[in-house]
Amino acid sequence: MSGAHFEFPVRVYWEDTDAGGVVFYANYLKFFERARTEWLRSLGHEQQRLKEEGGAMFVVTDTRTRHLKPARLDDLLHIDVVLAERSRATLTLRQHARRAGELLAEGEVRIACVEPGTFRPRRIPIPLLDAMPDIATHP
Repeated sequence: MSGAHFEFPVRVYWEDTDAGGVVFYANYLKFFERARTEWLRSLGHEQQRLKEEGGAMFVVTDTRTRHLKPARLDDLLHIDVVLAERSRATLTLRQHARRAGELLAEGEVRIACVEPGTFRPRRIPIPLLDAMPDIATHP
């Protein structure tokens, strides 16, 4: 997928489900995190290298999720990442969990760039900003 709309597959495992056999609601945040990590990697910026060589890391500052339908054991989900807003130090990303095109959950996550160790806000490194797609004009 292009940087403007990145998609990452996630298989639902036993450990992801609750006593009712459906994906536990908080696990969607894990799935979204994995997809964001792979999105950054697809842009050529691995998080560990960004921290060690770029003196920058991202922390989640705000999340919102909406759950529409359950995912179940062994489902193959597709988690997308769409850049909705960016500033010098923060990114807002829209994310969706789909099964065979059917929307199961959606969310919005705001992440801030900080200095490792001090957690002081800092600007997103220019090479990373340059690698990012344009802001999405659709959900």
